[in-house]
Amino acid sequence: MLFNHLIYLQATHYFQLFRKDGTSVFPRVDLLPQEILKQLTPDSNFTSAVAKEYDLSWQALNKGYIGGTASYASFEKVPIEDEYRFIRKYFHPVWVLYVLLLRLLSFKNPIKEILAYHNTRNVKRSTYLQRPITNDGWQTFDSALVLDAPLVSVVIPTLNRYTYLKDVLSDLEQQDYKNFEVLVVDQSVPFQSDFYKAFDLNLRVIKQEEKALWLARNTAIKEAKGEFIALSEDDVRVNADWISTHLKCINFFKAQVSAGVFYPEGQEIPKERSFFTLASQFATGNAMLYKGVFKQVGLFDRQFEKQRMGDGEFGMRVYLAGLKSVSNPYASCIDVKAGTGGLREMGSWDAFRPSNFFAPRPIPSVLYYFRKYFGKRAALLSLLRTVPISIFPYQFKKNKPFLVLGVLLSVLLLPVVVMQVVWSWRLASKKLKEGALIEELKTKREE
Repeated sequence: MLFNHLIYLQATHYFQLFRKDGTSVFPRVDLLPQEILKQLTPDSNFTSAVAKEYDLSWQALNKGYIGGTASYASFEKVPIEDEYRFIRKYFHPVWVLYVLLLRLLSFKNPIKEILAYHNTRNVKRSTYLQRPITNDGWQTFDSALVLDAPLVSVVIPTLNRYTYLKDVLSDLEQQDYKNFEVLVVDQSVPFQSDFYKAFDLNLRVIKQEEKALWLARNTAIKEAKGEFIALSEDDVRVNADWISTHLKCINFFKAQVSAGVFYPEGQEIPKERSFFTLASQFATGNAMLYKGVFKQVGLFDRQFEKQRMGDGEFGMRVYLAGLKSVSNPYASCIDVKAGTGGLREMGSWDAFRPSNFFAPRPIPSVLYYFRKYFGKRAALLSLLRTVPISIFPYQFKKNKPFLVLGVLLSVLLLPVVVMQVVWSWRLASKKLKEGALIEELKTKREE
């Protein structure tokens, strides 16, 4: 990362890692076009020229620069005061204090740390994301890819959610793009074959006896006839231009992946996700990619079966391979968040909040993923930031009295939580010892 202090706040972020070709994702500022530089805000308060440059690179990436400028292959160390100035600009003051405490507890020079923290106390939180980089031409772009109309295979795994599945299949009937097939991998009990007769779709239903999400997706991808795979879920709603907008994004940015944006029912797209950026995550509930991407990086890892972050791990492989994945706000979908069926019947649907208090925390697959790609230290730093917050319920976060109560509860439950984490760590170690369960996608000729 550009600034070393980011390890405490984004320890397991895709962009912490260099890609397989040795490059980072951060664009070199000296090579950025002038029209992009004009949309960035130089900060003369950094004490070093390198820090000023890295700050601009951070702005460019996060404000939505998706150009082809060469990126940094190494980073220089910046002064400690610039480290604190940077995190004060882009993170909540609570997290800045958190970083200071961690560094003091890890025996960093207390005088230097406290002075740097104190000297940057007047730095204001940046509002830079309110002015994202514009992508001229998107609105008027006439996509040749959409006009060519390649076959798209829409993949939907389902488990005991016919009521919700009905809605998303109805949405697909209304698509303005017509050359697509739908593959539903149905694991429901009882299986309702007559349910599918009501839909006017090029629909293939695969009945799967084993309740296994990643097996379901892998099976559908192998069976898909399309050049493109569109990944969806059984409890979302999509607009009539969902398929065509994903294709348009891939064409416009010359990308391999269009990563759509989710937002909860009754809400709007978060402002920080409302513009195009290089994708820093991958969600299998709303994405489109060339089928050939699976040929290049493999199918989904079945070590995540009945657990979480299988899509994040796949996205990591895409990122490390240097493939362009674009976060696409125009191909958004509503997350209905069905209260029944799906992962709730297989295990926990939340990575850090187990289904019961006598279960490992976080879900072991999370630590398997963190340790596999980022190592033990980064995994521990990530746990330190996420596990304490996971102890108290979501609704406590927006209520200050309950938040204080939640903090006190976290302290009281600390011995139990430590046991949960140790248990999860051991189960993750077993997964790491077993190794990845990633099947290659083979062509019919190779089979």
